[in-house]
Amino acid sequence: MSMTRYAFIRLFATIPTLIALTILVFLMLQLIPGDPAEIFLGEKRSTPELLEQVRHEMGLDKPLYQQYAAYIGNLVRGDMGESLFNRQPVRTQILDALPYTLRLAISAMLISLVLGFGLGILAALKHNTWIDSLAMALALVGVSMPVFWLGLLLILLFSVTLKWLPPMGQGSLDRLILPALTLGLLGSATLARLVRSTMLDVLSNDYIRTARAKGLRGRIIILRHALRNALIPSITVIGLQFGSLLSGAVITETIFARVGVGKMYVESILNKDIMMIQGLTLILALLIIVINILVDLSYALLDPRIRYE
Repeated sequence: MSMTRYAFIRLFATIPTLIALTILVFLMLQLIPGDPAEIFLGEKRSTPELLEQVRHEMGLDKPLYQQYAAYIGNLVRGDMGESLFNRQPVRTQILDALPYTLRLAISAMLISLVLGFGLGILAALKHNTWIDSLAMALALVGVSMPVFWLGLLLILLFSVTLKWLPPMGQGSLDRLILPALTLGLLGSATLARLVRSTMLDVLSNDYIRTARAKGLRGRIIILRHALRNALIPSITVIGLQFGSLLSGAVITETIFARVGVGKMYVESILNKDIMMIQGLTLILALLIIVINILVDLSYALLDPRIRYE
């Protein structure tokens, strides 16, 4: 099976997932307590006549299947409705904030990859030494530490005590370092433990011993043979971590007062902005689906047997 055909099959297989996703996101509007029309009008302007008029304009007086059909039709046109809080298009607000969250998530992912693979490979090569013990101890601390606590500790150390970095805000690169470190350090801890485990398994295989017997350099053995075979289970965790980084941005962007979909999510919940919550949930879920597709395609690139099977 060619790579193109394999990619097409994986994309086609996501259609049922997308349909189920739109149904779940649509049902949020029905299950979340509160009337969207009443939230839109506010308590002071909410009269029975005006409330009924707004419900009619929003299509809330129609049967559920007609509301879903209208919702899908609007999504196809790129219309996610208007925010109940500021009356602005949901799509426009999300697209304005999304690049900031993606920048934070990608920066954190790079930190996680460098530290995770670095510590994992080092611990595997120095197995049963003090370096191995120290690396795994640091990883255990990282896994156990909540994101909000680590963020506050980094602010206390680098902003309050050392005064090296600004604690909060948006704009210059130095304001991205602390929130990216907060998310990246936590992700690197899990990745380091997995990389160490998989590298130890791979390094004990017969083909690694054969490569060493042939006189290949240690760097070639590690990078070309051992690391590539250890990447497949690691990529699964990397894909899951990127999704968790997007959800972790909800807390991190709030702590560091950054613009992004995470902070927007918190504000929407506080304001009971159902339409914005619905749009944000849909966008974040779509991003996670895309990440999972990319993870599956990377499997096929690393191991052609997956594609052929």
